[in-house]
Amino acid sequence: MNSHLWIAAADRRDRDRATADLRLPPVLAEVSAHRRLRGPYTAAGAVLRAVLPDALARCSELGPRHHVEILTAAPEFAGPEFARSVPPMRTTLEHRETSDARTRYQARLHTMRISHGLADILRDYLVALDDGPRTLLIGDVADADPTDQEFIAVILRRLAPAQLTVVVSTGTGPLAEPPGPISVSLPTTLAERTRLLTVYADGTMPAGHVDDEAVLAGADAGAVVALAREFVATECLSGDLRQQAAYRSVADADRVAMHAERRRQLLGIGEPSLLLGAVPFHAERAGLPPAEVARVLRNAQLHCKNRGLYHAAVELGERARSAIDRATDPDLWWEITGDVTTSLSAAGRAEEAEQWYDEARAISIDPAVHMHAAYGTAMLFARHYGNGQRDSVRARRWLNQAVAIASLLPDPKDRAFQSVFQRNGIALVETREGRPEEALRLLNEGMAWLDRELAPDEQMLHRTGLRYNRAQVYGMMGRLTEALADFTSVIDVDPNFADHYFNRGNILRRLGRNEEALADYEQALLLSPPFPEAYYNRGDVRLELGDVVGALADFDRVLELDPEHVDARSNRAAIRCDLGDVDGAWDDVNAGLALADANPYLRCLQARILSERGDATAANQAVRRVLDAAPTLAEAWAIRGGLRYQAGDLAGAIADFDRAIDLGDRLEFRYNRAMICQSAGRLDAAAADYRAVLAVSDDDEVAEELDRCLSMMRGQVGV
Repeated sequence: MNSHLWIAAADRRDRDRATADLRLPPVLAEVSAHRRLRGPYTAAGAVLRAVLPDALARCSELGPRHHVEILTAAPEFAGPEFARSVPPMRTTLEHRETSDARTRYQARLHTMRISHGLADILRDYLVALDDGPRTLLIGDVADADPTDQEFIAVILRRLAPAQLTVVVSTGTGPLAEPPGPISVSLPTTLAERTRLLTVYADGTMPAGHVDDEAVLAGADAGAVVALAREFVATECLSGDLRQQAAYRSVADADRVAMHAERRRQLLGIGEPSLLLGAVPFHAERAGLPPAEVARVLRNAQLHCKNRGLYHAAVELGERARSAIDRATDPDLWWEITGDVTTSLSAAGRAEEAEQWYDEARAISIDPAVHMHAAYGTAMLFARHYGNGQRDSVRARRWLNQAVAIASLLPDPKDRAFQSVFQRNGIALVETREGRPEEALRLLNEGMAWLDRELAPDEQMLHRTGLRYNRAQVYGMMGRLTEALADFTSVIDVDPNFADHYFNRGNILRRLGRNEEALADYEQALLLSPPFPEAYYNRGDVRLELGDVVGALADFDRVLELDPEHVDARSNRAAIRCDLGDVDGAWDDVNAGLALADANPYLRCLQARILSERGDATAANQAVRRVLDAAPTLAEAWAIRGGLRYQAGDLAGAIADFDRAIDLGDRLEFRYNRAMICQSAGRLDAAAADYRAVLAVSDDDEVAEELDRCLSMMRGQVGV
């Protein structure tokens, strides 16, 4: 099979008929992506349950390496039978915090990282199988949770059909994008990466209105009940017309009893992912008290929010709120509402979140609700809205309201915590408005206030968050030693959160402590699903440390995860050029320019490659364009200096390298200037540059050139 496939069929029978007619490799797994079954990662989790036991037996390293991805998509693998092969998630501070005031959540891109880790598992497992291509059949994709949409899009791009042929099945209607910003578009990926097969009805399916009596003709009452029960056992997803008709035909009380029975059966299975899909579905139809239904949905919502599965958390929260009466249980109503707004904000759906906050303000007279809504609305304008809609003035207005309400709280500890929490938001606004000193003052005052009012072990997550924020502000101010100290203190308290190591690694790089930065990036990668930015930064550090092979591998990995990462494309092109792979470098430059046409570094590389290919005219034109647009870019002056040297203009070449070194003093610039000065007879200047290079680099070739230069100088003296 030379392509992935997309089957668009109105009916499951048509889909199955079309699939049976295809000549496909052996089936690895056949799964449904309908989120009613198990919520987020319904399809991905089903694939893991089908293949992971064998994959772990063949590749034992997959469990420790990808335990976060595995346990997020298929929490069943947290069971005792897999304890040795899939370690538990490392506990971070928010999971140890006993307070309900959780203030840190997964980033929106976390699910994309999960999908890449799952793709790695499939790739490595297929390599270990080593028995030819396989087929993965994924149905009901139009009803998939956004997490599965991401997963499917990732494997369609990353796994070649010759390794795994992915067959995606949908209805014949348009495939909708999830609301809010998306990391990858499944409809676009399907259009680009699959061959579409549109299947039309075979004539056996009744058209228009289905006559239940006609469909059930000949079936007695017992048979109808049995058919209805079979339909419920499919979570009401079966395409069987007789089962559907039977379900509609039975008495309401019988239908409720069937849902209650099915719910009990699913709970007896004991698989946690069922609590995110089928169990809540049946609970809503099983005649349970509204408060119990709301609690089932609330538990699922809370799980999804805490795991960064935000779209599902929103949907579950909406369903939970519809199950309860706010007047009967206002606290639960606000818990659900608050977590819907948090999830909407984290998912980038700020406009919807603002509408929910406005609704809460219009309904509630509870000061706590208004305080939290004020803070949440402020964060929309300070952080979650796009750049065009951010408004620090409106953010400050809402934060001042939240601070005012917090100051009226009667309990001293609660008043201290809430006041500092709201002022932390003002500190964010101060940094956005270019006043880091004021932000630092607010953070220091808040930390001191909590130290006075709270016991040492109280509200540790928020107190650690304040120190983390202070580290960020110190970094903005260039106070790197203090930033490093704060990040280290945060890691001491919260050692299993990947972002801490990533951020400390960035500070260590700025301090020139590259070996330590490398160790921090590696720890971040160990604690997180595939993380493109950490691979990129590690690649940069490896390059600075002279590990060209390691740097190239890291940039390869970044582009595997994110083909549109322009900086990784530029860096890989430069390495390829240095290694003599001019064609590969040219491909990277063109791919990068297709994404960022004006990128000066890519344009510099374009000029360099044109020069190496002997097209001096085009190279000069390219570098001229760069210098017109970015006259302070050292690389451009160095490239033009090289072109002038090749053309025999030694004085012009030296002048260009002088300018390049003024803008960015690099060893390769000094070495090249030394060579040109030597050719021009400016031996003293050449020797000085060679010595400058040798002062920080033990390079035998440079030492030989210095000896040759000194010998020429002695010869001149002798003459």
